[in-house]
Amino acid sequence: MADETPTATPPPADYPPVTVIESESPSVAKNLESKQDPLPPAPIPEVTESTKQEEPPLELPQQSPIATAKSEDVLVVGSVQAKEGEEPKIRKSVPQSLISFKEESNVVADLSDSERKALLEFKQLVQEALNTHQFSSPKQEVQETKEKEKPAATTEQEEETPVSESETKPLHEPKIEENPVKEAEEIAKEASQTAISPEEISIWGVPLLKDDRSDVILLKFLRARDFKVKDAFVMLRNTIHWRKQFGIDALVEEDLGDDLEKVVFMHGYDREGHPVCYNVFGEFQNKELYQKTFLDEEKRTKFLRWRVQFLERSIRKLDFRPGGVCTIFQVNDLKNSPGPAKSELRLATKQALQLLQDNYPEFVAKQVFINAPWWYLAFYTLISPFLTQRTKSKFVFASPAKSADTLFKYISAEHVPIQYGGLSVDYCECNPEFTIADPVAEVTIKPGTKKTVEIIIYEKCTIVWELRVVGWEVSYGAEFVPNSQGAYTLIIQKATKMNPTDEPVLHHCFKVSELGKILLTIDNPTAKKKRLLYRFKIEPSY
Repeated sequence: MADETPTATPPPADYPPVTVIESESPSVAKNLESKQDPLPPAPIPEVTESTKQEEPPLELPQQSPIATAKSEDVLVVGSVQAKEGEEPKIRKSVPQSLISFKEESNVVADLSDSERKALLEFKQLVQEALNTHQFSSPKQEVQETKEKEKPAATTEQEEETPVSESETKPLHEPKIEENPVKEAEEIAKEASQTAISPEEISIWGVPLLKDDRSDVILLKFLRARDFKVKDAFVMLRNTIHWRKQFGIDALVEEDLGDDLEKVVFMHGYDREGHPVCYNVFGEFQNKELYQKTFLDEEKRTKFLRWRVQFLERSIRKLDFRPGGVCTIFQVNDLKNSPGPAKSELRLATKQALQLLQDNYPEFVAKQVFINAPWWYLAFYTLISPFLTQRTKSKFVFASPAKSADTLFKYISAEHVPIQYGGLSVDYCECNPEFTIADPVAEVTIKPGTKKTVEIIIYEKCTIVWELRVVGWEVSYGAEFVPNSQGAYTLIIQKATKMNPTDEPVLHHCFKVSELGKILLTIDNPTAKKKRLLYRFKIEPSY
């Protein structure tokens, strides 16, 4: 019945020491909202919630399927229920894409015939360029935009020719071919007569054409140019020339200070395993930092070098093997961001965007803009012409009220920093009990309802937990109820109204000296849905 509290039977000897039950008070609606919870770490049992499901839950990476059972008003954690005479059923949730842009496979076998053909042709062009030292010879870069502005006949000839005039006139005027592959082969024959050994070029720590990681790199350039081989080759060549002119290899080792470590930082991974990069523009409200970073051209150049260095160091940690994670999930926090009147910031941002788009193709899995103010859409409209359609398809915008929920769609709570609504701290000793590796259970609390989480203890132990409700505006209480008849209930945390300005995360530690259960109660009196996040650990007592 809806007003009954289920009783827990003693578990088998090899069963985990706790069971968790999540329930709502009798006054709430009969149908509970169901969400898939991550699995607590060992020895904590799997987390399940068994109520009416509103939408398919996300399947988190590297976690086993979560068992789902039906019950009227009880959410059972740590066991699988079934009707009498039936076997328990474990339903595997199907991953649902939450993004408008879906990353393509980097495995050659997964490519279409036309894509494989383009990749093979691209590799032939690159090999001939390595044989003839086109990537290292000093010459003027071929600019794609300039080529497009030239007459059609001239454009076609120069686009088909992947080498500069200075390179192709060592002894005589070479024959111009309609096909860049044929031309590269002809140049290779000439080079072989002078016994020139092929050059070796590495980009982002991956040597070109040495192993299958090179295919992943080349596919990035092909996709950035819609698999137009000639355009991709020109882009690759220009990128290699720019990297040498910019001094990338030396820049990676350079010490540019740590003034901007709170402006751009890496923290955790999204649900698909991409490392997450946070860009916090509100830090530039600090006038001293703003002037130190953007006041003049020299400072803006230093900022650009620092940003490129940060990106290079992050990219070199990616997995460029086919099937590996080789893109980054970007979160752009626009809270208190300087407005469009800041011309120095606008200029630096435009320069950085153009540089990154020209020389770092297909390295962003998703661009999420949180705490976006009204004026930012106008600013985005201004910079939109400088972005490709493929790039714009990766953008997501969220207002301040929707920012936390938007992040949770893509990033699990244990990976979201505390300042953005999650439970993850910035890799320090301030929270030694939990780390980013400890999964978090997420529960939705309906408006005007009370949610109770029961942690049933089967042995003497010490239990540690932490929880938060994003935005609070709820009452929270915790108590321990012994199994013994006549025993007194122990108040761990008196029911207290939590305000948005209160401590975002609460931590508790309780030593269990007799069997019983811990009740965590959240009362949501507001007209808004609330998100409860919690996790706990058990330390057996000997």
